[in-house]
Amino acid sequence: MAETGASPLPPTPPERSPLFRAEHFVWLTARVLEQRRFAYHFLNGGADAVETALEAYRNDDGGYGHALEPDLRGPVSQPLHVGHALRVLDAIGRCGGQRVERVCRYLTSVSTPDGALPAIHPSQRGYPAAPFVPIVADPPSELLTTGPVVGLLHRNEVWHAWLFRATDFCWQALDSLEKSHPYEVEAAVAFLDSVPDRSRAEATADRLGRLVREHRLVALDPERLDTSPVAPGYAPGEHHFPYDYARTPGSLARAWFTDEEMARSLDFLASEQREDGGWPIRWRAWAPGTALEARPMVTVEALRTLKAYGRPVG
Repeated sequence: MAETGASPLPPTPPERSPLFRAEHFVWLTARVLEQRRFAYHFLNGGADAVETALEAYRNDDGGYGHALEPDLRGPVSQPLHVGHALRVLDAIGRCGGQRVERVCRYLTSVSTPDGALPAIHPSQRGYPAAPFVPIVADPPSELLTTGPVVGLLHRNEVWHAWLFRATDFCWQALDSLEKSHPYEVEAAVAFLDSVPDRSRAEATADRLGRLVREHRLVALDPERLDTSPVAPGYAPGEHHFPYDYARTPGSLARAWFTDEEMARSLDFLASEQREDGGWPIRWRAWAPGTALEARPMVTVEALRTLKAYGRPVG
């Protein structure tokens, strides 16, 4: 090998690795659930411990509450909490069995007349909630809430009567989608990545990807965020990047971006780790406790995304 005259870069000391710093942050700030999830994904922890921690959020109606999703406080079950719980169970290979049967019974009980899910069920009234999640007496069906739940149930080959109408709703919502916003697009991807009709999913994802680019719903150059619009109603700086849509290389959304665009966004994600070891939240922080609870969640997901793309974290 030819001499270049440059000294090789020293290896990163273990105590400065992203994973070591994130672990310190998680033990310092996270809820027990995120501590158990971090241990499962990065420290060879067991799935039973994650499931036990999640059980504390489950209610007798089969749903989940108790601020599992930090922006909704109080004990009552909500569809957004259920979506969060299913993501946790899916990640540890436990999204099935009687617990999911109970979840489907809950989903049936709170469905709208067309068989889908509202974003917020009116039972949230009287408990603290983020100001950007309005509570109304007769909430409409939402792809934002229904898509991820339906996708995760299909992904785990769960079959329940509720799924048929909810799946039809998602297809109809996507077929009529002419404009959207980033979180709804993420929900659509969660549905399309797992719904059984793969040819229809691929065609719909291709159209959705064109919409994302045409409507500038993604920040493709992290170094020039001042030139990227933020969706109406979002917080200043609440940008969305290619990795937000394509969390893994196998996602249909991965085809929306060039290798260079994807690499640039992953470089940015890696650089976003703060000095305390955690990643920041980009949405509006409306209460100190919710922001504190959300940062470890975001940190775990950032590390999982980097790991899925083969980026060094340890």
